[in-house]
Amino acid sequence: AHGQSMFMTTIMSLLTFLSVLALGVALAIGTGVIRWNNQWDLFATIQVTDTTKYDTAKKIIDSNADKIESSTQVSTAEMQDLMSPWVSGNNNVLKNYLPKMWEIKFKSSDAMDKFSEQISSHARFLPHATALKSSTTAGIYMILMSGLILAMILGAIGICISYIAHNTAMLHRRELEILNQIGASDNFIAHQMQIIVTKISIIATSIGFLTACPILLLITWAAHRARIGLMATINISCGGWITLALLPIAIIFFAIFVTRRTTINILENSQ
Repeated sequence: AHGQSMFMTTIMSLLTFLSVLALGVALAIGTGVIRWNNQWDLFATIQVTDTTKYDTAKKIIDSNADKIESSTQVSTAEMQDLMSPWVSGNNNVLKNYLPKMWEIKFKSSDAMDKFSEQISSHARFLPHATALKSSTTAGIYMILMSGLILAMILGAIGICISYIAHNTAMLHRRELEILNQIGASDNFIAHQMQIIVTKISIIATSIGFLTACPILLLITWAAHRARIGLMATINISCGGWITLALLPIAIIFFAIFVTRRTTINILENSQ
């Protein structure tokens, strides 16, 4: 019986650890995707490649000052610095091919759409959210993969609990038969089994949750240290931590339900 309890505690601790880890990664990336989109959805880059259209583009930008929160023209020197790792040779030649470029933050998405209609025929209008869509898509794929892994782990938990509950009932079969003989109801016997499994589940899920939390904190810390792209925006909010704390509780109730159903089935088949 002691070996059975140790096995159940170990396997449930491991599966709880993996499920909390998978859900935590999904929540962290989901938060990052939302922050990423909110961060860039009002930003756009204006590029003028035809020098004859520079004055027109500049007038349009100036005339829409009421729609623009901030506007910064990127200098040729700054663009040369950005391109220098990718282009070798004389930078004096490179500057002849560089466009005139502004980075603009709009006050609203509606203002951004109206400005786009005016400027599109004179310059290249590049919303940052569109340009960075591939990063967002990658984040969504990672969320879906984490969700799939979580579903597989929860399925494994269900199978393990059912198997362990069945073995535990078989291990205590003589005691169950004695309880039947003295007139104990199936519900009473199932309740005794639930008490055993509940104690083990509480210990196991607590171990799994407390082990997973430092790993999740380490993952978010490492992502923030990267200070680049979508990785730097991932985080687990207060609501996310509450959701993670509720997962072990849900696993405990799931274990109680499966134990009851398994025990009742065994008792019905043995009669």
